[in-house]
Amino acid sequence: MTLPKIPLAGVIGSPIAHSKSPQLHGHWLKTYGIAGHYIPMDVASSNLTDVIRMLPKMGFVGVNITIPHKEAVLAIADLVTDRAILIGAANTLIFRKDGKIHADNTDGYGFLENLKTGAPGWQPKAGPAAVLGAGGAARAVIASLLDAGVPEIFLSNRTRVRAEQLKSDFGSRVRVSDWVQAGNMLEHASLVVNTTSLGMLGKGEMRVPLDGLKPGTIVTDLVYTPLKTRFLETAEQMGCVTVDGLGMLLHQAVPGFERWFGTRPEVDRATRAAALR
Repeated sequence: MTLPKIPLAGVIGSPIAHSKSPQLHGHWLKTYGIAGHYIPMDVASSNLTDVIRMLPKMGFVGVNITIPHKEAVLAIADLVTDRAILIGAANTLIFRKDGKIHADNTDGYGFLENLKTGAPGWQPKAGPAAVLGAGGAARAVIASLLDAGVPEIFLSNRTRVRAEQLKSDFGSRVRVSDWVQAGNMLEHASLVVNTTSLGMLGKGEMRVPLDGLKPGTIVTDLVYTPLKTRFLETAEQMGCVTVDGLGMLLHQAVPGFERWFGTRPEVDRATRAAALR
């Protein structure tokens, strides 16, 4: 009798020791009684192609991709989803049985699911969204918001040229403001999103004036270390509905886990606790 192969998955980045993904996927594997493993792999850019091509031969069914490889993997994959092309990055690779490597981006999905869970009253068509930052995470957020039906996006980034690039990629529903004027965008927004690393442990604080925020505005931060950033704390004091960034990490992991291990995991309190351990 031949025993079935134990499916392997993991996360590739550099550095990777800080990643919460192994404890998250490990929790799901244990919860659903799946004989599989999920491991962190610190891989240098110069070895990325060789490593990814070798993994399926070692029993890997797929991997998550994180900084700094999310853009580079698009050139390695055989198939790339439309949303990964639009965002210009992939965070999930599926190693198919026919030998092809399939690249997807589930960050936008994770962002929207987190928003719907944390602010169930949010209506995409209710008004514009203000987005701070213009990196890879902002691309995923903007793509998902436009797709959900948000009428307009006010965008600001410390380097204006990067925000202008996003406007040219996503079209006329994106309006760019200088970073010094970023606070003015908040007055007319029904949703405010921080996609920068400002406010994260070890990074600079968010200096954008928040006095334009109105009670009831939904404010979310992609930063989840600390769980409640000063940005969210201030917004909460002003009567806003706040959503922390941990849920995005949890929800973006769901589609990959389902494709690799054949079970759709649930994001619940135990999942959050496992990620925070």
